[in-house]
Amino acid sequence: MKTNSIKYILAAGIVCCGLSTTMTSCNDILDEQPRSQFDPTFFTEKKGIEGGLTSLYAHLRYIYGNGYYLNSLETGTDEYTYAQSADGNFKDADLSGVGSMTATNSIAGGCWGTAFANINTASGIIENGGEAGIDASLLAEAYFFRAFDYFILVQTYGGVPLDLGAGELMFNTSTVRTSVRNTVAEVYTKCIFPDLEKAVNDLPENPRLTGTVTKNVARLYLAKAYLTYAWWLENPNNIPTYPECTRDAGQAQSYFQKAYDMAQQAINNPGPYGLQPTFYDVNVATNDRNSEIMLYADHDENEKYGNGGSGYGYGSGGSPDNFAYWMTTWNYTEMIAKAASGAIINPVQREAVQAYGRPWTRMAPIADNFMEGGVWEDAVKAIDSRYDATFTLRYHTNFHKAGSSEPYVFGANGMQVGPDEIYFSWVPESEDSKINYTGADGKLGFGEMADRADFVVAVNHISRKKFPINWKIGMYRTDNGSGLGSGKVNGGSPRPWNIAKFSELYLIAAEAAVKLNRNAEARTLVNVLRERAGKQTFSQNDNVAVSVDNSAAMLAATPATITIDYILDERSREFWGEGYRWFDLVRTQKWGERATTYRIAGNNPTDKDLATYTRNIPLDYYLRPIPQAQLEGMMMSKEEKTAYQNPAYRN
Repeated sequence: MKTNSIKYILAAGIVCCGLSTTMTSCNDILDEQPRSQFDPTFFTEKKGIEGGLTSLYAHLRYIYGNGYYLNSLETGTDEYTYAQSADGNFKDADLSGVGSMTATNSIAGGCWGTAFANINTASGIIENGGEAGIDASLLAEAYFFRAFDYFILVQTYGGVPLDLGAGELMFNTSTVRTSVRNTVAEVYTKCIFPDLEKAVNDLPENPRLTGTVTKNVARLYLAKAYLTYAWWLENPNNIPTYPECTRDAGQAQSYFQKAYDMAQQAINNPGPYGLQPTFYDVNVATNDRNSEIMLYADHDENEKYGNGGSGYGYGSGGSPDNFAYWMTTWNYTEMIAKAASGAIINPVQREAVQAYGRPWTRMAPIADNFMEGGVWEDAVKAIDSRYDATFTLRYHTNFHKAGSSEPYVFGANGMQVGPDEIYFSWVPESEDSKINYTGADGKLGFGEMADRADFVVAVNHISRKKFPINWKIGMYRTDNGSGLGSGKVNGGSPRPWNIAKFSELYLIAAEAAVKLNRNAEARTLVNVLRERAGKQTFSQNDNVAVSVDNSAAMLAATPATITIDYILDERSREFWGEGYRWFDLVRTQKWGERATTYRIAGNNPTDKDLATYTRNIPLDYYLRPIPQAQLEGMMMSKEEKTAYQNPAYRN
């Protein structure tokens, strides 16, 4: 990933994210037009303010849907490790001895340049909007996004500069080559809290256009910011902060209370948002932009400017394309089978659908999660529909969509597998003893079970080579016709990337309730989502409508005492692989405890035996490094640059 030096970041009012836009169109969505620059007078006119406002939404695509940013928030946690084809970006993030965390890798760059550019745009709108005649409700969108970006930055890097060259929270139009970092407390109390509080007050209840922010979106982020700051104040595990400053742990409870109250206010005043009937409904591509999704980085299948990226052909592997799903997709196309005619063909081919897509094999889920004691252990799999609606577990043949006239291929036990039938499945750990791994499919280490035509592997043999795909973030197109979507399957996904969900309000409130010693309330809040997770009307892995209600069993399985660890388990089941995890573990100071050791099988196709890996997660790694390009762009002494960097990454 590219990073930007301070000379570009602090001149972000002149060179922004590359999109200027108008704010109305016949279909009431953000209508984007290409623009390469904003000059200093741009924000003094109503048209300029409107263009800047829409660019605040466009900038989301430069963070969310980027596979390297997803890597920075998932690899090295208790959800993901590096996969067989991973490069240094993923191995560095794993902290297991195969790479190292430095100021020059993609994790350091992360969101730094994009966030600061957007912050300055937001400040320009805020500073000039009133004079340009912009309504307070529109200016509130700029307040929201300035706080939104600072919230990402302060969680990632610690204290960051509020002064980009023209004064604290002022719009800057000139190149500035020096910088001073504010403390974490200052970033929260001078910007994040007041900006979000103003956004809550001034934003409308309903979006002015499809996808724009509202009062309740601001409430969600304010609740999360209060929660995160409360943990930072309490600091139960003595995690270092930088720049160094004192923290008043005595204030933590008041902020946990604020987080609880704000989340409850949002739940009780949902506006246009609400929970979908089932977890499948939240994440299936045909229901994108549903009422549970409160904020998303939008993409469009047909409109180039609406994507900001190509949306077709070979994707760039960079922003603004939505290509993150590539990283969690193993090369399922290496399956081979004998067809009815005797020809050897690929029974499951690369296809532009949510379950498959373009394989890159960069991030593999950790096997422990799918085994006894894990968040997806067999007892969970049996009753929790989130398992089916999170992973591609069964691989259906699609060779006929490539033009093959073969009536079937031979699967396990020499049985016939026809078009759209299951060729390979992941099965629960409890089934492992029933599987014969000898003499089945030697190439990929598949096994056979009696009377089954599909090859199988038990999930306790997840490897860096083959693993369940993250179905939720997979691609989807409407123009495949009867084919595989060839020529499009290798591109970025035209789906929106979901950033904020109404469901998170329940888990924010529950986490705060645990910290406030209100266990009964925490359990009630968690159970809202667990009850929903027990209901299933469609099995995406079997591609069939079902009528399942395990809600009573889900509620019965909820422990009597809700702990922070249980909240983290529920957050994993609800938001697996969506980019929440590193922030969750850092906020609760559980990263080292939950992610230091993990198990997974090896890189080779037939590897099935798990090996144990150990990560080195020192306390000062709870902050990411300031990007090296940032430091090199500053005209400061070597000593000043060293002091600017977070302590763990100083040379």
